Amino acid sequence: MKSKKINIVTLGCSKNVVDSEKLLKQLNAGGFEVSYNSDDFKAGTVIINTCGFINDAKEESVDTILRFVKAQKSGKIDNLYVMGCLSERYADALKHEIPEVKKYFGVNNMSDVLNELGLNLRKDLLTERTLTGPEHYAYLKISEGCDRTCAFCAIPSIRGKYISRPIDELITEATQLAINGVKELILIAQDLSYYGLDLYRKQALVDLIRELLKIESFEWIRLHYLYPANFPMDLIPMIKDNSRICRYIDIPIQHITDNMLGLMRRSHNRNETIAILNTIRKEIPDAVIRTTLIAGHPGETEKDFLELKEFIANFKFDRLGVFAYSHEEDTYSYKEYEDEISEDIKQLRVAELMELQQNISVELNESYVGKVYKVIIDRKEGEFFIGRTEFDSPEVDQEVLIADQYNLKTGEFYQILIIQSIEFDLYGTPV
Repeated sequence: MKSKKINIVTLGCSKNVVDSEKLLKQLNAGGFEVSYNSDDFKAGTVIINTCGFINDAKEESVDTILRFVKAQKSGKIDNLYVMGCLSERYADALKHEIPEVKKYFGVNNMSDVLNELGLNLRKDLLTERTLTGPEHYAYLKISEGCDRTCAFCAIPSIRGKYISRPIDELITEATQLAINGVKELILIAQDLSYYGLDLYRKQALVDLIRELLKIESFEWIRLHYLYPANFPMDLIPMIKDNSRICRYIDIPIQHITDNMLGLMRRSHNRNETIAILNTIRKEIPDAVIRTTLIAGHPGETEKDFLELKEFIANFKFDRLGVFAYSHEEDTYSYKEYEDEISEDIKQLRVAELMELQQNISVELNESYVGKVYKVIIDRKEGEFFIGRTEFDSPEVDQEVLIADQYNLKTGEFYQILIIQSIEFDLYGTPV
């Protein structure tokens, strides 16, 4: 029956994925047949969970909305709803520009979405989800919002103040994920370092991980987005002493010069940043360090950029991503600075940094060859099984390719000998 079919399309980050999975659970429990992330034009209702963080994400969200508006006009779908970050930021403009959407919802409005569809929020299901990705890994969102005041970031204005979820609630949700077969748990938040300060008046990330480690079916626990300022130093010995916590430190520094860190309103300077990074390298030498950078932020001089390049060349991050600065409304940078660096220069700087990282990655990947690593198999693609080591997160990092002549199973761990490396991938065979 078409009216009982709903298609949920999710754009943006893993935090949006979690929000969609919680909505999916409620809809399934309410008797709806739900498809996910498909061009399902036979569904009675389509709900698009949008991203509105930077320009590229906003464009993708708007393009997706317009595609389904076209389907609605041709009678393929009945109702179109939009939720998430884009509609939180631009609700009035969207209502004016795309009035064909039946209703717009912001973030944290799951109850309103359900009411619109004739359902009431079931609080007994708030720690349950219908997983939309592979069954062997899942994200655990440990908080909502952010209290940082980074000049370039719109997240606090979209998602609000930092709200930590209680440890007991997170353990209940994690336990359910384990029962459902999850082997790799990926902790996500806008800022893991801050976890607990609002709720327990102290940083409580280590306390949370200690409880999660009691769930023995999690073979890997991975941590995403550890802010450099007030980095929880008690995390270092915990990672060092426990093989089930991935040797994977995701610490977005954004820049390295004091001039730029000041303009970006980061809460750490160059020396503090280097001290934290060096401590991690010294105490957990086998850990990989991932970071993200912004190129072309207002005020970034050629000198700042060259200093950043020099630092990247010397420190040699294991994993690195670069974003061109996006001049976003509702941010300090938008209000206080002129976006004076041309898009061409921004993209040139991104390309230079990524070329530098590519050369570093070639060198680092060569050190994997001839060694054996524990690898989880994510999927089969063409003639290869695609897996990851503990040093790589799904969808953002490099992968291990294994010929399909071997009888491997998705979601299982194997000992893999690395036989070849390229810039951003490895090739291996089972031991």
